[in-house]
Amino acid sequence: MCDGIGLLSLSSWLFLIKPRGCGDRDTKCEPTSTFGIVIFYAAIYLVAFGYGGHQPTLATFGADQFDTSKEKENVKNNKLASYFCCFYFSLNLGSLFSNTILVYFEDIGKWSLGFTLSFLSALIALVSYLCGSSGYVYVKPCGNPIPRVAQVFVAAAKKWDLEKVREEELYEVQGPQSAIKGSRKIFHSNEISFLDKAATLTEEDLRGPKNPWRICTVTQVEEAKCVLKMLPIWLCTIIYSVVFTQMASLFVEQGDVMRTQVGNFHIPAASMSTFDIFSVLICTGIYRRVLIPIAGRLSGNPKGLTELQRMGVGLVIGMFAMLVAGITEIERLRHVTPSEKKSSKSILWQIPQYVLVGASEVFMYVGQLEFFNEQSPDGIKSFGSSLCMASISLGNYVSSLLVNMVMGITTKGEKNGWIPNNLNDGHMDRFYFLIAILTAFDLVIYVFCAKWYKGINLDNGNSDNHHLVEESEDQNRVFERV
Repeated sequence: MCDGIGLLSLSSWLFLIKPRGCGDRDTKCEPTSTFGIVIFYAAIYLVAFGYGGHQPTLATFGADQFDTSKEKENVKNNKLASYFCCFYFSLNLGSLFSNTILVYFEDIGKWSLGFTLSFLSALIALVSYLCGSSGYVYVKPCGNPIPRVAQVFVAAAKKWDLEKVREEELYEVQGPQSAIKGSRKIFHSNEISFLDKAATLTEEDLRGPKNPWRICTVTQVEEAKCVLKMLPIWLCTIIYSVVFTQMASLFVEQGDVMRTQVGNFHIPAASMSTFDIFSVLICTGIYRRVLIPIAGRLSGNPKGLTELQRMGVGLVIGMFAMLVAGITEIERLRHVTPSEKKSSKSILWQIPQYVLVGASEVFMYVGQLEFFNEQSPDGIKSFGSSLCMASISLGNYVSSLLVNMVMGITTKGEKNGWIPNNLNDGHMDRFYFLIAILTAFDLVIYVFCAKWYKGINLDNGNSDNHHLVEESEDQNRVFERV
């Protein structure tokens, strides 16, 4: 990632920012050469490639520093929950820098300086990480999970006509260690039972060496089940990511056509996301110090709200954020003078929608990181963390698709549509309300998925092996009462 940001700052200085100081509100940059464009896109993709590998791995690596073999103690002390809160807190602390100082430099046309500062920040982070490398806990990699999961489906398909057998007759290696190196055993679960056929022994399996594409262990089957069981929960988070995406897209466009002068100070529309960051920072502290103790006393759960419940709360708050954004847009349109491009409504009216999005992030994304990490088997921890990042990415794509669909429908008959170039001629408020409605539908589906979900049941080599399933059942009581 450092290479990409370094190349980006270099390419902007050498090829893109011409004449010097262009890229502000007044001076446009000259068209660059094909070579400059190629270098620019290469830098962008290097940043994306590095970020895609760095972000989910970092979350998992940090969680690996805890002794996960003592899960009950971790749950009691709430260590992992604290870690993920601090992790997301730190991400937003970095975003505070980029959304204030960097936005200021870019707003006045100093793009090269902004990219250079980003490069120096990444370099400092890399050096800091390397300085602590001698004291880290390193978990042995468990190999590529894709072939293991594929083997389960292939083996189950080959034995589709076998009758269901008892749990104790399913194949599992002897001893405390799993057949997957570095991964703990997983106890059998009754969900998605057709995959159990992959662990059903036949005479052919007993005769010769075991073919992994024909016979799989219970742990391997349960690993595949975990992936399938997490997918519905993950799919429900994509709509929330559509809500989150509006903060960096339509919220900025909305703010750009509002009154951005507060006294003698000009507030860039992109800097309004600072209120989202402050909301995350404040709400994280409130959640950790106030809500968890209160909810813990009421529910008897030391975590306060469970991950699934927190994600549900995040969806609700995100829905209200869209409603507030829609109401703000209605008010903005009411204060538009026909001859003016901008509304006389102050950009500060956007603060509530940014604050609500920030509050929803604390519940949704922190809960999501913790949920996917805790519910992923040892062999696919990074996969679990990457689901959170994939949700954000797909949210961007779904948001773009939704905008294109809405504009395609609402511009028929030579109408301006809901989101035209001149927002004063459109109805962006209706688009916000549409997202709120979609979020409400998504919430209903999410509640059903959360009620259906049963947690992973790991073998920790002690007599209290089933506490995770019991906890998963307890944590869904809220959804069962809905």
